Amino acid sequence: MRTKVTAVFDIGKTNKKFFLFDKDFKEVHKEYTSFDETVDEDGFPTENLGALQQWIKGVFDRILEAREFNIKAINFSTYGASFVHIDENGKPVTPLYNYLKPLNQNIIDDFFSKYGPKGEFLKTTGCADLSMLNSGLQLYWLKHSQPEVFKKIKYSLHLPQYLSYIFTGLPLSEYTSIGCHTALWDYEKKDYHPWVYKEELDKILPPIVSTETSINMNYNGKRIKIGVGIHDSSAALLPYVRSIRKKFILVSTGTWSIVFNPFTQNPIASESDDGDTINYMRINGKPVKATRLFLGNEYKVQVAKLDKHYGVSDDYHRSVKFDYNIYEDITKDFRLCYKWEGLKDENAPETTQMPYDTYEYAYHQLMSELVLLQINCIEQAIGHDDISRIYVDGGFSNNDVYIKLLTHNFRSKKLSTTDASLGSALGAAISISDTKLNSKFLKKNYALKKHVPFIIVG
Repeated sequence: MRTKVTAVFDIGKTNKKFFLFDKDFKEVHKEYTSFDETVDEDGFPTENLGALQQWIKGVFDRILEAREFNIKAINFSTYGASFVHIDENGKPVTPLYNYLKPLNQNIIDDFFSKYGPKGEFLKTTGCADLSMLNSGLQLYWLKHSQPEVFKKIKYSLHLPQYLSYIFTGLPLSEYTSIGCHTALWDYEKKDYHPWVYKEELDKILPPIVSTETSINMNYNGKRIKIGVGIHDSSAALLPYVRSIRKKFILVSTGTWSIVFNPFTQNPIASESDDGDTINYMRINGKPVKATRLFLGNEYKVQVAKLDKHYGVSDDYHRSVKFDYNIYEDITKDFRLCYKWEGLKDENAPETTQMPYDTYEYAYHQLMSELVLLQINCIEQAIGHDDISRIYVDGGFSNNDVYIKLLTHNFRSKKLSTTDASLGSALGAAISISDTKLNSKFLKKNYALKKHVPFIIVG
């Protein structure tokens, strides 16, 4: 008898993944691939959309024929801030522009001269001035710098919705993609910001539906429920929201460490917040306050320097465990030693000063300084909300020094880690499921582990 499964394509900027989950959300099949990037008309690296589409259709058609599985549903989780602009025949009219592509400053200045003041606009839309990462500004840029191309656009679909469109032919928008620092959404009015209507962009933005929406279709002769897609960060948050009854924050770590507060009473970034406080949206359109730290990127850069300086192998850092004696030594007369490459910290020294003879000491110093920045991020996300639980997932959930230091600094709160390598994919599967999750879900599916602060000696 064939196993009934939900299929999920989980598309990151580097790795493209395909999962099958059974009725209990257990992974029963997975495939990974990656593609060489292509370039846009300016030579800037970007997603190879043709190769991605070909791979998705190929994998799905093959799995449909597999004897051991009976696919009942499919959904899509992808990175955000990325539009696919299609013409009246459903064909892309531009490359899938990389959200790291710099926007011409003249375009940004022109935009805020019309729709500023800048500070008030960013506060209302719940985003920072992130240039192309504000995908709405991409539409403004296309309209005003490439009008002939813009005229060809019938619909602009965020990437998760484009992948759904490949299967359904139905152009749709949904909350989580609109809500991820796009500069499109007015969080106070709970509608598109007035600038969207003034520029008549609403004409190319498809109807908004709930992220839980699915379309029942015949695909290659089989009856399948097809989801509308979901932004990966919001997808990763969903299993926690669905299974935890008490208020919490989620620290999702990786290249970016993003701290989510889905229970905030003040979702709109305030004037006192820095540029890394932004909003996301839950699947029902409710705002999520989030703060960001380029943690994994900085860690990678600094560890590479330490490896070279101390002459150790590239993976040596993985073996370093928390050492209380080292921690006590470096905190006796603690001072900042690291100059950051990609982090803002006005207190950081102008050059890295490494007073330690051993890799372990230098590594503990690095993690102590990074955790100080992470603490600030977490405190900003919590704000004045009464939250006593912290969940950490992603790459740093297995970093012993990071977790010990974080647990120590939040002694008054309950800190737990989860192994959520499936996080966004599982969230995509859950979003189109009618299944209710109970409090044991994280323990069963996410290897939930509770941590206690270390004992202070002396």
